Amino acid sequence: MTDLRALSIHDLAFSYGKKTALSGVSFEVQLGQCCILLGPNGAGKSTLFALITGLYHARDGRIALVNYDIQKSPYKALAQLGVVFQQSTLDLDLTVKQNLRYHAALHGISRKQADKTIQQELERFEMFERLHEKIRHLNGGHRRRVEIARALLHKPSVLLLDEPTVGLDVPSRQAIVSYIHALTQEQGLAVLWATHLIDEVYPTDQLVVLHNGIIQITGTVDEVIAKVNADNLQGAFALLTQKEAR
Repeated sequence: MTDLRALSIHDLAFSYGKKTALSGVSFEVQLGQCCILLGPNGAGKSTLFALITGLYHARDGRIALVNYDIQKSPYKALAQLGVVFQQSTLDLDLTVKQNLRYHAALHGISRKQADKTIQQELERFEMFERLHEKIRHLNGGHRRRVEIARALLHKPSVLLLDEPTVGLDVPSRQAIVSYIHALTQEQGLAVLWATHLIDEVYPTDQLVVLHNGIIQITGTVDEVIAKVNADNLQGAFALLTQKEAR
């Protein structure tokens, strides 16, 4: 049987000095699955992403990307990963094309192949006509589209999205949410989407609810609602995050 585990996290812990940020975190994301990491601000979502991307190193626990241990085989593991951080990392004074070509070059993609893939990804987002515009002239929603296109250029197996819709207007948020869910199904991509916004969750998503650095619950939307005996996901989330972590 084919192993569909794209991201595997086991018993992960991390502290900032004496302050515990994550404790005993374990879950998996399968290929073709959109997993929502749902938690309030300060829950530990960004710390977890920093560990998955190798920005921080955990002393306890294990992270594997498509069966490559991030500590034992960091280059092979991180090559499987595409990332959109909460804060934009685009160069405002470069054009869309220049930003994307630079990223492609970092991954060793030839210019010919890069230009082909850039066109494909931008056309998905109806952004190809903005290819030669400088990033600073784009609005927030369009910048996010460029960042998602950039994260997909090297054909990763896992896409991490850290609060990618923060600060965007409602139509831009809805467009990105819809696009990512479609992408998951069409390309068999594994997506881990960190958010605190309930309306970004689809009924088909897997949920990991994180609060005070501890996973409170995992499961489908219906399973989570049933387990905490709530009327809806908003009620379940409120119940799970008003409790003190044990």
